[in-house]
Amino acid sequence: MVPSIGSGAPPIGFASKAAGGAGSVLVMAPRNPTDELGLPEEAEQLRAQVAALSAAVAERDRQLAERDTTIESLNERIRLLLAQRFGPKSERVAEAQQELFDEPEATLAEAAQEEAPEAVEVPAHRRRRGKRAPLPAGLPRVDIVHELAEAERVCPHDGARLEAFGEETSEQLDIVPAKVQVLRHRRIKYRCACCEEHVVSAPLPAQPIPKSQASPGLLSFVATAKYADALPLYRQSKQFERLGIELPRQTLARWMVACAELCQPLMTLYREALLTEPYIHADETTVQVLKEPGRPADSQSRLWCLASGSRERPVHLFHYDPSRAGEVAERLLGDFSGYLQTDGYPGYDAVVAANGITRVGCLAHARRYFTDGLKSLGINPKKVPPKPPPKAARLLRALRYFKTLYAIERRIRERPPDERHAVRQAESKPVLDQLHAWASETLARTPPKTSLGKALGYLLRQWPTLIRYLDDGRLEIDNNRVENAIRPFAVGRRNWLFSDSQAGAAASATLYSLIETAKANSLEPYAYLRHVFAELPSATTVEDIEALLAWNVKPASLP
Repeated sequence: MVPSIGSGAPPIGFASKAAGGAGSVLVMAPRNPTDELGLPEEAEQLRAQVAALSAAVAERDRQLAERDTTIESLNERIRLLLAQRFGPKSERVAEAQQELFDEPEATLAEAAQEEAPEAVEVPAHRRRRGKRAPLPAGLPRVDIVHELAEAERVCPHDGARLEAFGEETSEQLDIVPAKVQVLRHRRIKYRCACCEEHVVSAPLPAQPIPKSQASPGLLSFVATAKYADALPLYRQSKQFERLGIELPRQTLARWMVACAELCQPLMTLYREALLTEPYIHADETTVQVLKEPGRPADSQSRLWCLASGSRERPVHLFHYDPSRAGEVAERLLGDFSGYLQTDGYPGYDAVVAANGITRVGCLAHARRYFTDGLKSLGINPKKVPPKPPPKAARLLRALRYFKTLYAIERRIRERPPDERHAVRQAESKPVLDQLHAWASETLARTPPKTSLGKALGYLLRQWPTLIRYLDDGRLEIDNNRVENAIRPFAVGRRNWLFSDSQAGAAASATLYSLIETAKANSLEPYAYLRHVFAELPSATTVEDIEALLAWNVKPASLP
């Protein structure tokens, strides 16, 4: 310790008198650096202290590096959240720089040359506006005849009377607001003229909701407006009010629940048909239900969706459940044992293992991590700078691989499964091998918490399922079929925000199933629902209900 002034000993370096009285000479005390710095005099102790200080500095550097990584990761998350909240939702990426992807891809290039026409130079020209599409011929026409006034039917040259010899016709599209009418069922009563005791009348046809004022047409209109056009029931109630009809939201909601209960036999047949398919897509999304027993109103429940991979008999089934646990997937899939295409959610692992299901991954989910990585760096995927920073360059390189794979899929989309399988083995597999080699090498020198590290980690963890589509030409490269089926629900959720009760959420799942299945089978949703609501109440056999399955209904037979 350096002694303080007044402690009885002079400070180091201060002058002091040597012993000898008045004639003594002032002598400067020698400076001891070891004492000044508080270092030990022994070499071993000094080396130990240096080692300890070096370890402390290294630990401090490690903490600072970890803190910098955490800060950068949080900044990436903030930029990604801002992009998701305010930026474009499209995952389309602008053409990446050619130098970012230097693999030759000889096979793919040769195939592209075989199919692409020779390049030709097109002279500069002004873009012309496209022709207007003609109005549908099936729409009714109302003729409005425009005549000249009597005074104008005279020739200005010789005063002769003008004669009609033809006409010019132009068309405008007009719309009349919803026509509301009352269906009055008049059942004529008969009685015996002699005894006047035997009275009989024609029976009332079976109705979708007994003793209700709602006709099949009205129920179909309300269901289509909400579940196909995302128009909440309270807004529909306001529309009816403007037409002079009082239909409270609560009444409309009860009608939708009753319609869903009516359609349960049809839903059973749809589920049986789905589980006999060899290939199913599955996904789930959130839904808020206010009145769930034992749960707060802001809890997030799940709407599960299963979609068949078949193009001949497509089925889209929705199911509401408060839980996202794996036991829900087990209940929904039953004894299914074919191909199951999902994202990386582990909730399907149990049923996959129990049923011997072959799991297929989704390359669109893997690609999304890389596009989100660009957004987390503050780069709009549609506006990639000419010279992106190194982090963005690596993300763009991965996206180039995905772009090549999807270009192959677009080219073979309509080919038979065996041809698709052959092309994938010849062209897609080499690209995937290159992607895997590059990803493995890049991950080894990429921090795992960064956006690139997360993207590469997900890609390599899911790799066995992501390349499964190479094995069978019937399989898709991604899970977009079921995601497209869920999208109308996600759009509607932004409007009506939540379901009031579990019964309402379950009814929504049923009606979404009917509408999306109708659309997948090229049926107009309103016409199909009206047909189902009119015919199902009088169905008495399984054959009657099977006739209402979407692939058994001809569009021409719908009202």
